[in-house]
Amino acid sequence: MSSTPLRVGIVAGEASGDILGAGLIQALKARHPDIQFEGIAGPRMQEQGCRSLFDMEELSVMGLVEVLSRIRRLLHIRKSVAEHFIANPPDLFVGIDAPDFNLGLETRLKAAGIRTVQYVSPTIWAWREKRVFKVAKATNLVLSLLPFEKAFYDKHQVPCTFVGHTLADAVPLEPDTQAARARLGVEQGDKVLALLPGSRGGEVNLLLAPFVQTAARLQQSLPGLKVLLPAANARRREQIERYLTQTDSQVDIQIVDGQSRDVMTAADAILLASGTATLEAMLCKKPMLVTYKFNWLTYQIAKRMVKAKFFSLPNLLAGEALVPELLQDEVEPGRMADILEPMLKDGAPALQAKFTAIHQQLKLNADERAADAIMSLIESHGK
Repeated sequence: MSSTPLRVGIVAGEASGDILGAGLIQALKARHPDIQFEGIAGPRMQEQGCRSLFDMEELSVMGLVEVLSRIRRLLHIRKSVAEHFIANPPDLFVGIDAPDFNLGLETRLKAAGIRTVQYVSPTIWAWREKRVFKVAKATNLVLSLLPFEKAFYDKHQVPCTFVGHTLADAVPLEPDTQAARARLGVEQGDKVLALLPGSRGGEVNLLLAPFVQTAARLQQSLPGLKVLLPAANARRREQIERYLTQTDSQVDIQIVDGQSRDVMTAADAILLASGTATLEAMLCKKPMLVTYKFNWLTYQIAKRMVKAKFFSLPNLLAGEALVPELLQDEVEPGRMADILEPMLKDGAPALQAKFTAIHQQLKLNADERAADAIMSLIESHGK
């Protein structure tokens, strides 16, 4: 290898990708202290020294219709990033999740001779299975977080390394509920419900109202119930506070800045949006109700294309319905309160062993495995 520093292009599109990116950057810097990173990064990645060409929040769009409303801006950003890296080729490019953005970018970069990695597989096993050929065209390697994804890629002869999940490494096998409550100032004897309506603005717009209404019902039937709502960032906090002020809600909710893991660990039960947070809730060994709502048109399109039996990660990993799921019109406060009340009263001790078994399967030191796979790809072609 030459003495010039390694350069890695990297793009993350939302908070969960920022966490993965920060861990990967840290692991790669431990191997090459002078390695350089640039692309699109959230605050955690930037703290690790990654230079961000655009605000990551611009990529945090969920849903087919929602993406269409921002398509010109998204295409401009992708074109700008592609031109930047083609003019200044990095030794390797890593797209973290955000497949609708990253796969197109990776395709163009790979065609220009830049090696590319997709970190987090798109859900091609759930819908549009033929996208596997698009992934193969776009990437030199897929880093998968879930074991069944590796088997899918092997079947299609697409290079894939199963690295496990960083959350499984970060969350203790036996989370300390008492310590989390102490950090949040919550009494040990309180009943606690955690609300996590998502990290994207669109998700919060659709889920916050039914979540708050559910909490209000539960506080009526369970006097003294403590309700905690972690805001993913300052923009989400402002959005949540605006809704609570405008609706003059009578519910007693404590908004917490960040600290979502402490909030989940402190909770007796969790009401949350589908996504990475459901995996974290499972790793915290908590009973949960998983929900999701789309823009109406997005849902009409998606329901005709999705073939997966489940949509929450705990159920997908277990291959069975470990936790209840509600989708679209099912996301109704009365129904949600009825499901959550027994969880808050009795817990779900039968889930503990199953959640722990999945946790152990995913606890593989993912940051290090991902860094090893990326360095092997770089070194196999020379610096």
